Amino acid sequence: MRCPFCGHEDSQVKDSRPTEDGAAIRRRRQCEGCAARFTTFERIQLRELVVLKSGGAEGGMRREPFERDKLLRSVSIACRKRPIDQVRIDKLVSGIQRQLETQGEGEVTSTRIGEMVMEGLKGLDSVAYIRFASVYKDFTEARDFEEFAGNVTEVGRG
Repeated sequence: MRCPFCGHEDSQVKDSRPTEDGAAIRRRRQCEGCAARFTTFERIQLRELVVLKSGGAEGGMRREPFERDKLLRSVSIACRKRPIDQVRIDKLVSGIQRQLETQGEGEVTSTRIGEMVMEGLKGLDSVAYIRFASVYKDFTEARDFEEFAGNVTEVGRG
């Protein structure tokens, strides 16, 4: 593991423990070059996932590697300024990733991922759910928000 401070290649693990959501291992490391300490998070990856997106060459499907950070970023944006613990957001994203990895398919559509996020946010926070839906369903007018929000009931917060 490369040191983020001096770039030295070798570091020594000083402590390892699971994260709160249990989906990663937190490691405290010390650089053998400059003695700086830093933390890394290692996630177990069950399989390589490829995301199929529409709009590829000649209307076909475009393939991209699945990126957990991209999923986390989009969920975090929907949850911005909402009373939602980061731990709950991480747990939602980890749960979606685990479901995708264990479903038996190496390829998944972006539509399926969007549906899974919608389902997760629906039970987490109604405002985050509507925010995500507005991008995912491509709302273009205020009326789109009104119609969608009219069908959303208040969900639990945490």
